[in-house]
Amino acid sequence: MQAMQYELTLPADYDMDVVRARVARIGHLLDDWEGLGFKTYLMRERGVNGSPVNQYAPFYLWNTVEGMNTFLWGGAFQGLSDDFGRPSVRQWTGLSYEEGGAVGSPARWAVRTRQPVPEGVELAEVMADAVGGTERLAGEDGAVCAAAAVDTARWEFVHFSLWAHESPKADGEVFEVLHVSAPGRERLPRGRQW
Repeated sequence: MQAMQYELTLPADYDMDVVRARVARIGHLLDDWEGLGFKTYLMRERGVNGSPVNQYAPFYLWNTVEGMNTFLWGGAFQGLSDDFGRPSVRQWTGLSYEEGGAVGSPARWAVRTRQPVPEGVELAEVMADAVGGTERLAGEDGAVCAAAAVDTARWEFVHFSLWAHESPKADGEVFEVLHVSAPGRERLPRGRQW
């Protein structure tokens, strides 16, 4: 499992209905993408849920590197780059994935937390703690799913969760979910990834 995200931070006065309309128009194009676990079309709006910025920030969980590379190099990503400029694409190696009790319900909100992997710790222990965090989030009321991944170049964790209600039981940056394409969600490996 590979996690991926890019962020397009837009001007403070940007009409975010443009993003909503774009997702409504093209979001379905990845609904059957080979190798994709799921893509969440995420948006933050300045002044809503504590967001300091307007931002479009899709988050992906990939089942295969081939699917991810086909997306990036095969043309789909080019359209976004043509419209908004080519963003930096962050990638993390999957640590764990769990489905919550609300799986199958429409996801309305997402929460993302990024944090450094502490220096001087036993890596196996801290990675196991991240797996436990995923299990805890997935067990919360209203959780659709939760995942944890790590970027070993920056030594950074990302914890990501989807929620069926407006009161996520997770700390972090809150995003509105505009659409979810989930052609391979059922094939995402559950639990610890090593």
